[in-house]
Formats: sequence, C-alpha cells, structure tokens
Amino acid sequence: MSKIRFNALNEALHRKSINIKETEKRSTIFGKNVFNRNAMQQYLTSAAYESVMDAILHGKKIDRKIADQVAVSMKDWAMSKGATHYTHWFQPLTGATAEKHDAFFESINGGIAVEKFDGEQLVQQEPDASSFPNGGIRNTFEARGYTAWDPTSPAFVYETTLCIPTIFVSYTGEALDNKTPLLRALQAVDTHATAVCKYFDKNASKVSATLGWEQEYFLIDEALAISRPDILMTGRTLLGHSPAKGQQLDDHYFGTIPKRAMSFMQDLEQECMLLGIPVKTRHNEVAPNQFELAPIFEEANLAVDHNSLLMDVMEKVSKRHKFKVLFHEKPFEGINGSGKHNNWSLETASGTNLLSPGKTPMKNLQFLTFFVNTIKAVFENEELLRAAIASASNDHRLGANEAPPAIMSVFIGSQLSAVLDELENVTKGKLSPQEKTDLKLNIIGKIPEILLDNTDRNRTSPFAFTGNKFEFRAVGSWSNCATPMTVLNTIVAKQLKEFKIEVDKLIDIKNLKKDEAIFNVLREYIKASKKIRFEGDGYGIAWEKEAKKRGLSNNKTTPAALKIKVAKSVVSLFEEMEVMSEVEINARYEIELEAYTKKIQIESRVLADIARNHVVPTAIIYQNTLLENTKNLKEIFGEEYKNIAKEQIELIMTISKHITEINALVSQMTEARKIANTKVIEKSAADYDSKVKPFLKQIRYHCDKLETMVDDNLWPLTKYRELLFTR
Repeated sequence: MSKIRFNALNEALHRKSINIKETEKRSTIFGKNVFNRNAMQQYLTSAAYESVMDAILHGKKIDRKIADQVAVSMKDWAMSKGATHYTHWFQPLTGATAEKHDAFFESINGGIAVEKFDGEQLVQQEPDASSFPNGGIRNTFEARGYTAWDPTSPAFVYETTLCIPTIFVSYTGEALDNKTPLLRALQAVDTHATAVCKYFDKNASKVSATLGWEQEYFLIDEALAISRPDILMTGRTLLGHSPAKGQQLDDHYFGTIPKRAMSFMQDLEQECMLLGIPVKTRHNEVAPNQFELAPIFEEANLAVDHNSLLMDVMEKVSKRHKFKVLFHEKPFEGINGSGKHNNWSLETASGTNLLSPGKTPMKNLQFLTFFVNTIKAVFENEELLRAAIASASNDHRLGANEAPPAIMSVFIGSQLSAVLDELENVTKGKLSPQEKTDLKLNIIGKIPEILLDNTDRNRTSPFAFTGNKFEFRAVGSWSNCATPMTVLNTIVAKQLKEFKIEVDKLIDIKNLKKDEAIFNVLREYIKASKKIRFEGDGYGIAWEKEAKKRGLSNNKTTPAALKIKVAKSVVSLFEEMEVMSEVEINARYEIELEAYTKKIQIESRVLADIARNHVVPTAIIYQNTLLENTKNLKEIFGEEYKNIAKEQIELIMTISKHITEINALVSQMTEARKIANTKVIEKSAADYDSKVKPFLKQIRYHCDKLETMVDDNLWPLTKYRELLFTR
C-alpha cells in the first residue's frame, strides 16, 4: 500500500470519534437561532409584528418605517445570539447558496463606533452580480444586481452571522436566482387551487404547497478523500475497481449506524434544531457509507431554503468529524447512487391536506379533484418535468436499476387505479339519483379504506402517489429543490385553472349541478391522462417499448432533456402563469447547458491527468519490476525462463496494451474536447455528450484493469474497499 494511503487509513482507523450527547430535548432548542414568530413577538412592537405577518400570510408590502423597526429588533436579537455580521443569503443559478458578510459595525464622527442595521440594509442590498451565471440577461460590464428580503422565510443566525433569506434579481428586474420563480409558482398554485377549493368550501382563503425532501448522501473519511483528485475536483470517482464486497448482501440498509457516522448525525441534528430545520429521520441507505436524512413536511419555499441550508451545514459539520460528505448522484461505480425524493402536497390555511381523503363524500370528491388534476398536469408536461431534474450528475443515476428511469410516469397503486377505472365509466351529463348514490357509496366512499391498506411503493416510478402526497423520486441528491418545485407547482396551477374554466362552463351552459360538472370533467381527465399511469417495473426494456407506443418521452441525457424548456408551449405556460418571462427561460436554458458542458469538460481533464500522471507511470514502474525479474530469470535458467516466466511475460504484455490504450484514448478525448469547445452552446453540449463523455468510460475500463494487476503497494489511489468501508 502506498505511503499516503497507509497514513490516511491509519489516521481514519485510530482517530477518536467526537461524542455529541443529546442532553437537551429537541423541542426546547428547536428554532433557538431563528427569528421566528416567537422571537418576533418578543422583540417587535405589535404594529411591526402584524405588518410582518401580513407580508408573510398575505404578501402585503412592509412600510419603510416598519422595516426600520424590524431591522433594529432583528439586529438586537442577532447580537444577543453572538452575531457580529449580517448577510443577504440567496440562491444564484449556480445551484448553491451565496453570501457576502457585512459587519454591524459603523464608525461616526469623533472616532466613535456603533452597531447599526436599518430597514434599507434589511430590505435590499446591491451585491456584485458580474460573476454569477446570467445566461445573457445582462452584459459583462453590467455588474449591478439586487437582493431583496423574503419575509416568508425567517432570518437565522449561523455561527456569528445573521442570515437573511432573499431573492436575487438583475438591474432590469429579471430573476437571477432559484427562489424568485419558485415564489411566483407558489403564488400561482395558491391562486388557482384556492379557486377550485371554493367548490367545496366557500370560505377557502389560501392553499400552500408543502414539501418534504429526503436527502441521501455518502460519508467518506476526509483523509482518504484528499488522496483522490477526482473526488476533490468532481465530487465522484472517475475510476476505481469494484470491491469484492459491495452492497450485494444488503447488510448496510437500515443496519446499525456506525459510531463515527452517528456522532456526525447527532452533531448535525443539533445544528438543524437550532436553525429550525425539522429533521426527524436518519438511517443507513443501501450502499456502504450511504445514509439518509429526512424532515417533517413544511411550506415549500421554507423547505427549499432549509434543504439548501442543510447541505451547507452538512459540509461544515462533516469537517469537524473528519468526514467528506458527497452529494453527487453517482459517486461510486457499481453501487447505488443518491437521490433527493421530493414529497409534495397541497394544504389549505386550515391545515387540510388536499391529497388526503376525508370521512365524507364531499371531502373525497375534493381529494379526487386535486389527485386527478395533478396526474393530468404530469401527463401534459411529462417532458418538462424530466427537464426539471436534468443534470450531468443525475444522468448517471436515472435508469441505473437503483433509481427511476428517464421516462416520466405516475404510480398510484392497483386499488386507486381501479377507482379511476370505475369513474371513467360514469355517465356523461346529468346523473340519476341512483347513479349519484352509487358514486358516493360504492366508489368515492371506498377511498379511505383503500388508502388505509394501500401502502405499497414502486421504487422504479419517478412520480408515485404514497397515500397523502406525491413523491417525485427522480430528483437528484445534488439538486436544488427549487427547480423541480417551480415546475411542478406551475403545471398544477395551470391545470387547476383549466379545470375551473371547464367546470364553470358545464354549470353555466349545460346547467349541470356542481358535483355533476366536476364528475364529468374528472372523467375526461382520467381518460386523457391514462397513458401516464404505469404500475409495473420501470427498469425493463418492455416499459421502454410500451412508453414509446404511448407517446411518452425518454430523454436519457441532459442536452436532449433540456430542449423542451425553450419550446413555445413551455414559454407560453410560464408567461401565462407569471412565473418566468421568455428572457428568464432562455437564460436558464443556456446556463444549464453551459453547466453540463463544463462538468463533462472538468471530468475529462481530471481523468486525463490521473490516467497519464498517476496510473500510467505507476503501471510502468511495476512493469519494469516484472521486466527486471524476467531478465534475472533468463540469466539463471537460460532459455527455460520462457516457461518459468510465462505468466510474468503475459502480464507485461497485458499491462503494455492497457497503457497504450490509455494514452491513445486520452489523446483522442483531448481532440474531441477541442472540437466540442464551440461558441454555440447547444452544439457544444451535444458534442460533449456524444463525443467526449464516452471516452470517460473507455479510459476508466483500462485504468480499472490495471488496478487489479499492479502491486497494491505501488497503486497511487485509495481503492473502493478503503473508501466505502470507513468505520
């Protein structure tokens, strides 16, 4: 074993774990570092508190004088928590978070210093936007951008900084972040879902989208990670032979959590509690060193912020425990990758889950209305939904027999499928008293009992109904939840808008009663969207063929998937729902294609470096050792050495072949990369996908073969068996 790997492994094995004692009840520390309602009631005047709550609940603008009061109170609260700086915390189109810290400290005349923070600093800041992705929204020399306070997501103190969640827009008003379109989409779904809710409750005033994400991740020893240039530069291993033991025994899944990992989790959960992130579940995942963390459901905007914050906190906490946390969807070849399942539902202001049936026929009809409309929305926009989770890293995971395929489909279970099949045959037009009774008692009335036992799950489905919510399983672990949530809420809002128009027409023109009108429209939606429903194995070739017959898309790569984003119908959709303008849509399309090309470009450069500067020289050193040994055998045994050294000679020849192939492939990949580096971003992305990316697999094959041949003491890279079984 190489010296660096020996030292790293030795350190990993003998390092003492940090023990975090969970001495305090979670409920007593939850949200201690958050400027939430409790904190606001303590620090704000009643007028200021009411103004902020109006902004949160009803979107009302906060007066400048009130903003000054809020700022002073927020500063006093933050300083009581040890804060010395503040930052507008936002989510640019890099997919990560961004922050610029400013001190509360201000100097005034006479050499006097004070701590100052006013409404202007709270509500709006002007960070330099020149180096953030913009997709052509502004010129390079136009660096001005604005961050604006989002009062619906509470400020929090992390370490010594007051963090204020904000949106990020250009000088001309276009969104340069992930939060702004999400907020618009949530407003759209609120408007149109509330309008539909009034069919069932005239007093309905607000509908909120809720989100519960499930964050999967890997933990590997920090010292071992440092020995792998590919992990440090790309977030995944670009080469590495599979270990003899991987996940085939299924012994890691839900197993006893290793001590070091448990210490990390306890520390992380303490931080989450203080920051108001309601984490609840932790467990071992399928692959070795893979784990999952999941929270209690929250309002979607807050949930997205909490997930982005969580990923930042995980990286910091992991360093304290000498771990490296990996969010890449496929960091290791041959074992399961990581996802971030997005569990989505709609909830009224009174707390009613619109995707959960009730005890009365009316409540069940309400459930069916939102249930069927969601399925119809997915059917009409399945290609757009696929584009919402497209990335270079997630392409490795989708369809890899561990995650949903790239084909979007909806799983609802055989029992609910039977209900929809029965509803499909409901008489068109006015219903007789007997038909109404049959519907309410024999079809709709069954739903609560059906869902009580309908606990089966289809892990191959990208969009599955799981009892009282839809689980968007295809979202990748490295993703920002804002993008899929923006798309999902927009398409559902559009669908609900169309639903209400059709129902109202039947009521006004056909003189149908409300329930009959709803049944008629739902029946047509059930028929129209039947092709998106699939209950079988999403991994099979048979499903690919069947999906093609049904007219469903199967965009396996990001460049292919993203094309729909700039289609006229999609631009029209986002503009109609006032979520994004054509300029904002085109910008994101360009940014995502550019991100794809750059990630493949970086991976190809890193692999070329490792192959030529680490793998090949090491193989040559070992080959020279074999040659020297063969030469010595010849001197001792003469011509008999050919029989005695037969295996060594064959090994020398095999190593030479792999070395030759690696050098040739690296040269070819470099030339392919030069051709792919065009100024036309669509062509560049397509070339990186079809002409550069295949070399990564080919080069890896030869490097991994050499790993099995070269002396373990010489091999320069930490192997899978060491990375994946850290304890």
